[in-house]
Amino acid sequence: MTAPSQVDYHDVLQVWREADTIPEIEHAWLFDHLMPIFGDPSGPAYEGWTLLSALAAQTRRLRLGLLVTSNRFRPPAMLAKIAATVDIVSGGRLDFGIGVGSRPSHPLARHEYEAHGLPFHDTAHAVGSLAEACTVIRRLWTEAEPFDFHGTYVQLTGAFGNPKPVQGPHPPILIGGRSAATLRVAAEHADLWNIPGGDIDDVVRRSALLDRYCTEIGRDPASITRSIHLQVSYDQPSITRDAIGEAIDAGFRHIVLGLPAPYPADVTRWVTDELIITSAYYDSPI
Repeated sequence: MTAPSQVDYHDVLQVWREADTIPEIEHAWLFDHLMPIFGDPSGPAYEGWTLLSALAAQTRRLRLGLLVTSNRFRPPAMLAKIAATVDIVSGGRLDFGIGVGSRPSHPLARHEYEAHGLPFHDTAHAVGSLAEACTVIRRLWTEAEPFDFHGTYVQLTGAFGNPKPVQGPHPPILIGGRSAATLRVAAEHADLWNIPGGDIDDVVRRSALLDRYCTEIGRDPASITRSIHLQVSYDQPSITRDAIGEAIDAGFRHIVLGLPAPYPADVTRWVTDELIITSAYYDSPI
């Protein structure tokens, strides 16, 4: 994962092009923020879906996505159109990541809404609108006829999506988040669930809670791939290798490695050699 902030576009492009040639690296990710949430507050921050489309056009193999799209930034029908376009540009390589958006407790993240004239609703609104967005987006990707949708948060009349995504029945849906309310949405809608790394015991508890919510609605918990984001340490790679091992032991087989900028020379080859191939847990691409 290359956070598209405090970094030059061409540096991100070079990393993705290099990763595209390394089969041990399966997927690549951006994040979705409109302003910096770390470092120089006046530094650059690229719009995620625009950049993702550009990178999709200049790679051939990597699966790709945003970890994760803020459902607060774009109306869901518009987002469905954007995502379908990227899936087509990429030749069917999109993993559609989405979440409620930034935590209210993060002042830098909240500021980006105010700076762009976007509403920042309470948690109940954010979670409820996420569930409706997932329903609407899937229908726009899959239904052949226009439809109306009258939800609590989303209102559509004559909604229709064309062209459809390349992937059938639709691109995999990855829902990111750790709150109980978000996990309930993931149990209903997600093909993959992602959580930021950290306290592995908490990660395990959240995964078990997702299992419980799946069981309550009659869904097989194993049908949701467990994904985790781990920050890479260039100076102490053993720390990252240990974190990878803990995550895999906890049932997380979809590992996203966050690369801090500036990127060292040949960083993707370094990641492959130091963190993937040398790991005792390595048996397939991550």
